[in-house]
Amino acid sequence: MNNVTLVGRLTRDPELRKAGDVPVCSFTLAVDRDFLNGEGERETDFIPVVTWRKLAETCANNLKKGRLVGVTGRIQVRQWEQEGKKRREMEVVADSVRFLDRGKKDEGQ
Repeated sequence: MNNVTLVGRLTRDPELRKAGDVPVCSFTLAVDRDFLNGEGERETDFIPVVTWRKLAETCANNLKKGRLVGVTGRIQVRQWEQEGKKRREMEVVADSVRFLDRGKKDEGQ
């Protein structure tokens, strides 16, 4: 079984692009760990997230850096070769993204 649930804040505005004719949106979540390290500080993991199709468009149009979201989906590992070196990247392919805060309104609106 490959299921993941995360709650975190976007580290930057989402990026929307097309894979052929299919919209794909990517963003990174900063997710705090549930425990403190040896220095008494909470560590944070930065997790790449990818959404597809209508969900991608919804995320690109409504999310901004700093927004709090809940993500459910699956972990995917992509592999490719670049300049003769094998590369790997882990990402979460989201099935659902829930907006957990209202966000800030732009000034003048």
